[in-house]
This record gives sequence, structure tokens and C-alpha cells, in this order.
Amino acid sequence: MATKLTAIRGMNDYVQGNAAILNYLIQTAEQVLQQYAYQPVYLPVVEKTALFSRAIGEVTDIVEKEMYSFDDRNGDNLSLRPEGTAGCVRAMIENGLLYNQTQKVYYYGPMFRHERPQKGRYRQFHQFGVEVFGFSAAEVDAELIAITARLWEQLGFDDFELQLNSLGSTEARTQYKIVLTDYFKDHLEQLDEDSLRRLDRNPLRILDSKNPAMGELIANAPRLADHLDEASQAHFSKLCRLLDGLGVAYQLNDNLVRGLDYYNQTVFEWTTTKLGAQATVCAGGRYDGLVTQIGGQPTPAVGFAMGLERLMVLLAESDFKTRPNADIYMIVGSEQAIQPAGLLCESIRDYFPGVRVAMHSGGGGLKSQFKKADKSGARLALVLGEDEIQSQTLQVKALREDVPQETIQWNQLITHLTTRMK
Repeated sequence: MATKLTAIRGMNDYVQGNAAILNYLIQTAEQVLQQYAYQPVYLPVVEKTALFSRAIGEVTDIVEKEMYSFDDRNGDNLSLRPEGTAGCVRAMIENGLLYNQTQKVYYYGPMFRHERPQKGRYRQFHQFGVEVFGFSAAEVDAELIAITARLWEQLGFDDFELQLNSLGSTEARTQYKIVLTDYFKDHLEQLDEDSLRRLDRNPLRILDSKNPAMGELIANAPRLADHLDEASQAHFSKLCRLLDGLGVAYQLNDNLVRGLDYYNQTVFEWTTTKLGAQATVCAGGRYDGLVTQIGGQPTPAVGFAMGLERLMVLLAESDFKTRPNADIYMIVGSEQAIQPAGLLCESIRDYFPGVRVAMHSGGGGLKSQFKKADKSGARLALVLGEDEIQSQTLQVKALREDVPQETIQWNQLITHLTTRMK
């Protein structure tokens, strides 16, 4: 007996309702980004492993433990992308889009990490990312945060909290690391295994520890805000003023950090209490050093990414209703009705591009066709039988309202639907 073939653990199918929710999230995010004049880019799913080793770091958990990497037939070591920023930066450099230019782009698609699957966190997950290149001012940081705030409003999420911090300049952070390392070395006995491992490599990551036993130690640690240089303080103060002016509420969080050296200045996260340990739904920040690290000329850059699976969980648990499969369902009463019914459906699609029109196929009586029309979620059923062909009329029946059925002429269909489909 052949082994039953199933999806790989942590790599899920999205069908019917889940597919509709994912599609809705992507479409809504695209609409918001287009309101701000951002342009789409489409990036490869597979990149050279060296790209991620250089961008993320060889000693990070992502590169060491979580990437799906393999040698292809040419002997090149390749990886399924674990995140989108590195590939986007590579594409900007390779296509000559950064020299004396500014870019505001977005992308979406699957990412891959070999980790333990859990609610809202899978081995294949979908990410929507936004990247801005060539702007160093705080106005762009504020714009990205305003974009996310508008997106949450469009999606009906009103209980997200914005966490905000500044990492300062590379020079200021380097000096702060020395101070922070000295502080933690004075309290080695209180550090857990992860923190001891991070102490010399990246002490900033200790501040992000979720171990409650270290809460007091972290709370008493030197604050990065007290070690910012004057320019970094001015940049962050301006960002806060701009967000205040936009009416975007935020919480200052000294322990919000990024573990990689190319991050600087603004970092932010949107969090929720509805996803348990997976509290972050969107994370962003400024990474002015990454373009140089990947091989380009010095270029200021800032961006954010959001995991769509986590947003899908929140939408599924809300009163969100997916759009029906059809708005109008054409019922065909005879073999002779198939051709004129098809032409009428095409005319509706011509005049109403956003309206979904389903035409029945496969035979069956009127009763069974009406059942399928109702199951499709359509608002209206159009009935075309032999009598209607002779008189060049249609029966229009509302499926979601208690209103009388109407008979209309074919040449009146578009005018009639203009009123009915508002």
C-alpha cells in the first residue's frame, strides 16, 4: 500500500476560508501602500546562502539552525529565504536602483525557517515587507509607522500597541555595549544560559530576554537612551513629535533592541496580547549599515515586516467575514440558454470589473441550481430559460433580501444592476 502523501510539518495549505483571508490581507496591505505611492517588487524565493550569512550573521540562530540550505547541481550553496530584507537590498544593488536614487518598495510572499511550529509561527510563513532607501530623515520613519497604523484601522484591529525605541548611531551603540557588558559581567551569577552566550557576542540581545527571573536585573541595567549622541537624540525627538502630530500613540521601550550591528536609530514593534508568546505582529526599524554590508554604497534605509499568519489568526478569531465566491449567479434553464447566458455574463464583467459573476455549468434542474447559487454567497440570481430566450428577458431574484422577483429586458440588464449592486 502506497504511503499517504501529506504536507510537510509546519508548511500548510491555504484553501477556501484561509486562502480568502490571506488574499484579503495582501490586497488590503497593497491598497494602503499604493495610497502612499510605494511600488511593488517581486523577489526570488531562493538566494545564495552567503547573502544571508553576510546580512544576518553566521553566528545567529537563523543562519546556524533555521535555514533550509542545499547545494544545487552546479555546486552552489543556496537557501530558501528566511526573511525578505536581505534579498530586497541585493536586488536594489544588483539592478542599479540606489545610485543617486530613492526607492520606496513593498513585497510579499513565503519565507522559510526550520523551527518548532506553533500558533501563528510556521516553517513556511508569509511575510509582507516594506523597504525605503535613500532617506535619512525622521519623516520617513514616521511615514512607515503611519502606514502600519492605517493598515490596522483598515483591518479593524484597534488593540495593537506600538513599542518605540532608538538604538542611536553605530558609534554611540558601540560605547553603550561596553558599559552594558561591564554591568552584566558584575552579575554573572544571575545570567541564564542564553544570556551568557550572548554576553560577549551581542549584549544588547540580553535586554530582550523573556526570562522573568532576569526581569529585575534587566530593569536596572544602564539605559541606551542615556548614551545617545546629540544627533540621535534629535532624530528620535523629531520622530516622537511627528507621531504625536499624527495622533499615533506609542510606548517608549528601552529594552526594544535589534541584535544586528547594521541596525541604528529607530526601532519599533506593534504587539498584541491576543497571541500568547507570539506577541509581535509587525517589526521595523532603520538599518543604514546593511546596504554597505551587502556590497553597495552607503545608503540610508528603513523598513518593516509583518507576519501574515499572525494577522490571519486574529482575523479568523474576529467577526471577519470573507467575501462570497460570487456576487451574481447565472442559472441556465436549458441547453439553448448556455450561449446567450455566457454573453450576458461577459457583458456584466465588462461593465462591473469588481463584481464576481458565476455561470452555472454541468446541467441540473432549477432547484439544484438555486441551491448552488445560494451556497456561492451570491446576492442575485439571474435565471435564463427557454421562455426568457424567446422574450429576451431575464428573471432577477434576490437571494439575501426579501424583495419580489423581477423580469427585465436583456438591454436593461446593465442599468438594472447599476442600481441593484450599489
